[in-house]
Amino acid sequence: MHVPDGFIDAPTSAVTGVVAAGAIAVSLRGARRELDERTAPLAGLVAAFIFAVQMLNFPVAAGTSGHLLGGALAAILVGPYTGILCVSVVLLMQGILFADGGLTALGVNITDMALVTTVVAYALFRGLVKVLPRSRRSVTVASFVAALVSVPAAALAFTALYGIGGTTDVAIGKVATAMVGVHLLIGIGEAAITALTVGAVIAVRPDLVYGARGLRQRLKLRVGGELVDAPAAAPEPAARSPRKVWLAGLATSLVLAGFVSFYASANPDGLEKVAADKGIDKKAEEHANAGSPLADYGVKDVGDARLSGGLAGVIGVGVTVVAGSTVFWAVRRRRAGDTSPGSTTAGATTGTTGDSGV
Repeated sequence: MHVPDGFIDAPTSAVTGVVAAGAIAVSLRGARRELDERTAPLAGLVAAFIFAVQMLNFPVAAGTSGHLLGGALAAILVGPYTGILCVSVVLLMQGILFADGGLTALGVNITDMALVTTVVAYALFRGLVKVLPRSRRSVTVASFVAALVSVPAAALAFTALYGIGGTTDVAIGKVATAMVGVHLLIGIGEAAITALTVGAVIAVRPDLVYGARGLRQRLKLRVGGELVDAPAAAPEPAARSPRKVWLAGLATSLVLAGFVSFYASANPDGLEKVAADKGIDKKAEEHANAGSPLADYGVKDVGDARLSGGLAGVIGVGVTVVAGSTVFWAVRRRRAGDTSPGSTTAGATTGTTGDSGV
């Protein structure tokens, strides 16, 4: 759903740019509460994984394909604020290096693909987790439903933006029907990828899944015919390093982007197909970075298509994981800096006084 330059007029693009900047600023602060010594290294990996999977267009209808948006996946794995930052990093790398998604439309894309998908998906996910049985399976089911809904929600958001600032004269009802229809199908693929990925991580390291935190229930013992809470378990040992998960995730991302992406569907994605069919693309503009050495996910001057696409994918994963890790390392350091010895001591004193009062 990468919106190119020329689809949305300048005033609307400027407003969405302000909205996107505000969302990123809020997310930078919110991510400090979500990231810890275990999850901070994984956030950059999540961004790289989303980049890799977005290269895998899958067929959804005659002449149409779709790919992962990633907002739901990122929010559930590392938290909603960090998730917005993950998808934003991906969109920035794609726009600058690969000429995918217009630069003047960057605010539109971040608002639509990072903000809307993440907020809608995580809100629905949390609601489902509260009403479903407290289990890992429920997290996977909630992930599926949240991801499924997030894609047509993004399609509706684009339709609204087009209705406000579209550069072509196409009936908004036709755009909405076409966009939601095809993106409902794409949402099924998004849901499957999200649920499989979340389920795989939960199976090996449930402690690393942000959306699965707090699901452990207190054991019950039957005493005298009544159920009572079991004694509290001993504190867990120091958290295991996520290094193995990080290495496995990086290797998977490199294989997907460097090899599997060659077999992705070549059909236009949902937005491209709707734009061509309805005439939305009449005023589309050439990308400002169309001459980039990595434009269109290929390496310039490399004649072999398989090798060119594979190298571009590997480079993209590498650049994204470095850029994302740098951002989240800085956010993590900022959080550590905010927790100064003085503030910790003051907090401890306040907590002690409150306990005594009780």
